[in-house]
Amino acid sequence: MNISIVAARSLNGIIGNSLKIPWVVKGEQALFKKITMGGILIMGRKTFDSLGKPLPGRETIIISRNENYNCDQCKVCSSLKSALVEAEKLKKSVFIAGGGQIYELALPVVNTVHISTIEKEVSGDVPFPKFPTKEFILAEEHRFTSNINYIYQRFERRK
Repeated sequence: MNISIVAARSLNGIIGNSLKIPWVVKGEQALFKKITMGGILIMGRKTFDSLGKPLPGRETIIISRNENYNCDQCKVCSSLKSALVEAEKLKKSVFIAGGGQIYELALPVVNTVHISTIEKEVSGDVPFPKFPTKEFILAEEHRFTSNINYIYQRFERRK
């Protein structure tokens, strides 16, 4: 099973401020859609709540410690491990889509990291884990000019 992280972070490593993404960058969400379309998104409950609904064209698995949490259109699991077991049954690419704690838990098990670095420092309370690490090598990089420029990078786990 191919498991990837998909994330955007600021130059200072921030991915969120409360339940909001602290930037609006034209084109960056379209890149997220292109990467994840047809796959399975695994995300924490707070990340899902910030979206407000499942994203079209993708299945969503929500991780929540709350046993009573329910979402009609999504599968809910109590841990990353159980979410990955459920995802494997669906035989599709799996994308870890946040938030900070879920990224931290997933980094040791993912094969690929798709990361956009927004070329701006922002304030926020949700950091992305320390990355890149020596376990990953840069496989692809593209620079995008937008209202806030950003760099997309794809890292692959070393064999």
